[in-house]
Amino acid sequence: MGTIKRDVSSMMDIWVDSATELELQVTVARLPGMDLVETLSVSVNGNAVTPEEIMGEAGTRIHRLNVERGNVLVQYSAAINTPADPVAVQVGERSLYLRPSRYAEADKFFGYVSAEFDLSKPPIELLYEVSRFVAARLNYIPGASDPIDGAEDTLLANAGVCRDFAHLVVALLRALNIPARLVAVYAPGCVPMDFHAVAEALIDDKWLVVDATGLAPRQALVRIATGRDAADTAFLDNHSGNITLNNYEVIATVDGDLPIDNGADHVSIG
Repeated sequence: MGTIKRDVSSMMDIWVDSATELELQVTVARLPGMDLVETLSVSVNGNAVTPEEIMGEAGTRIHRLNVERGNVLVQYSAAINTPADPVAVQVGERSLYLRPSRYAEADKFFGYVSAEFDLSKPPIELLYEVSRFVAARLNYIPGASDPIDGAEDTLLANAGVCRDFAHLVVALLRALNIPARLVAVYAPGCVPMDFHAVAEALIDDKWLVVDATGLAPRQALVRIATGRDAADTAFLDNHSGNITLNNYEVIATVDGDLPIDNGADHVSIG
């Protein structure tokens, strides 16, 4: 990917109506080789607080805090001066990412993939065939899906947003016996700009990324969170209590021109 310099930032304004435990996943994944300069600030009713940091898959960082009633403001910015090294494959990942999950119900697609794809083809060919299939099958329509929709719902609706595209790619790949997972990313060039979701597949002991939406060049993506599906990678989650996301903003840019993505190159993200 070279040494593309990227700058990312996000802001969330959250109203907490009753006491809750918040979990945030907005910081760039901490991985070897990356030159990262960042600032995370969280305030509750105007008072600065320091969330607990929990390390997850592939450098994922969850920031957790308990909050009483009031307003929470989250502000994050980062400069990624050099990319991270490719993510190493861990023991057990093949097993974990072949299993059906909440939003990527691979077990519902075994018969379907047998009819739609040539199972004798190499995994690398199937990876790009699945991505092209989903791109052709679905329409990108904000508001067309429900947050609790899974891959089967998306296939039937023929529409969704980035997480829906990624869930369907992941489910189909797993049904084809290709380990796959979802990655939440900052995506320079993405229109509309937002937190973005893409799929990763384990091919020849390397994690390769595909994006059936085609909304942003894969070479510029910045990893935030990695997991089985959106249940593991949500930028905001809470346990008990009640919250409202009043407003949020995401910005991601590169220094210079955006890379050109032909959709066929083998791309890994740090």
